Amino acid sequence: MLDICLLGTGGMMPMPGRFLTSLAARLNGRMMLIDCGEGTQVTMKMQGWGFKNIDAICFTHFHADHISGLPGLLLTIGNAGRTEPLKLVGPQGLTYIVEGLRRIAPELPFPLELIELGKDTPNPLRLGEFEVSFCQADHMVRCYAYRIDVKRRGKFDPKKAEALGLPRPLWGKLQKEGAVEFEGKTYTPDMVLGAERPGIAMAYCTDSRPVDRLAHFAKGVQLFICEGMYGEEEKKPKALEHKHMLFSEAARLAKFAEAEELWLTHFSPALQEPAEFLQNATDIFPNTLLGEERKMTTLYFPKEG
Repeated sequence: MLDICLLGTGGMMPMPGRFLTSLAARLNGRMMLIDCGEGTQVTMKMQGWGFKNIDAICFTHFHADHISGLPGLLLTIGNAGRTEPLKLVGPQGLTYIVEGLRRIAPELPFPLELIELGKDTPNPLRLGEFEVSFCQADHMVRCYAYRIDVKRRGKFDPKKAEALGLPRPLWGKLQKEGAVEFEGKTYTPDMVLGAERPGIAMAYCTDSRPVDRLAHFAKGVQLFICEGMYGEEEKKPKALEHKHMLFSEAARLAKFAEAEELWLTHFSPALQEPAEFLQNATDIFPNTLLGEERKMTTLYFPKEG
């Protein structure tokens, strides 16, 4: 199972009761973040998941409302007793940005491993427990959407094991240990497993215009978290100018992606009551919910049969 918590839903500047953009994911006791706006460590403290087990932070882009909380969070992670390396992932220029922010957090008890995304970067990336894919968005600066997939292996197929001539006492060992030796040959789980079963998937996109590649990127996810900077249809010119999305545009992306559920986030400071405009999204994609501070869900493997 994959736990998802939307730590902050604000865009541009923090507001009373609305923290800046950040998302936490938790899998097998380990955590990763996407974005780290100002105050992220405060809302994380309120959530209560702790700090020591954060293994990676992915940044969509380098506008302040998505990264300005990093120095304080790094110090808090250090104070939690972490000594293992922490991965930071983001667009090209990450090293330059982090070096600048580290001037107010120069001493950390753990090393940083920086990954700048480019055409030669493996996609997906393995970040500790997490398999993370990335896709370029369409914003004023280089920006990426991210997707987390939790794969599920196929079921053990006794007929395949019998056909290989493997003795029954080795079947369990093969599944648990990943490989076994028998009569001078090495046998791996893929030799005795059926087709891969549907896994868990979620995608996160902010800030961007609603380009087609994002719908393909988020295809079939259980949860799509997407920016809804503006609720009003009348804000379309402003959305085009600053390369953001309306509620309705995020809903169309979710519909084209055939997502199961959409959460809207990254609200404009001028959007005091997002609920007033929710219907602009639900008329297009009914299973749309408004993001809220520390809104949480747990995603499970789909039931079989």
